[in-house]
Amino acid sequence: MKKNLIIGITILMLFFKNQVIAEYNKVFFDFKINNISGEEIDLKIYKNKVILLVNTASYCGFTGQYEDLQKLWDKYKLDGLIVLGIPSNSFNQEKKENKEVKDFCEVNFNINFPMSTITEVKGDNAHEIFKWAKKNHGKSAIPKWNFYKILINKEGKIEDTFSSFTNPTSNKITSKIEELLKI
Repeated sequence: MKKNLIIGITILMLFFKNQVIAEYNKVFFDFKINNISGEEIDLKIYKNKVILLVNTASYCGFTGQYEDLQKLWDKYKLDGLIVLGIPSNSFNQEKKENKEVKDFCEVNFNINFPMSTITEVKGDNAHEIFKWAKKNHGKSAIPKWNFYKILINKEGKIEDTFSSFTNPTSNKITSKIEELLKI
């Protein structure tokens, strides 16, 4: 009886398991994206770095997180952290032009971490990085809102994801970053 119960529970656990088995035919560093000025960034330049990928927006209730993203960048960039902001209008809260986003970030938050052009982050038109993230990490890698965070380890694989509500300088994120940076 006890053996049947264990087998039954095991089968139920497998049935309800909603985890994607990552194949990682590609890693983060195999992609390219255009920076906020329109120039191509070959993400290979970030190889062996820890990446915090964040979809951002200028008109969002979480826009104030730009300040803490900059603090995170300032604190850990020399240790090997790259904060990569991905302005997106996927949730209809971003400016229309890249220059407007760049100016907004520089004037209001003194942002100097790397930023991409305005980019789709979900659905069929999402950038390949976000399609790759979904394929290898499942639905938890799909941004649910602006300022969703995807943490990528030095091997170019997704380590963890954090909701928009999780502040960039929270212990939850910084302790994970420090663990990956080995500091």
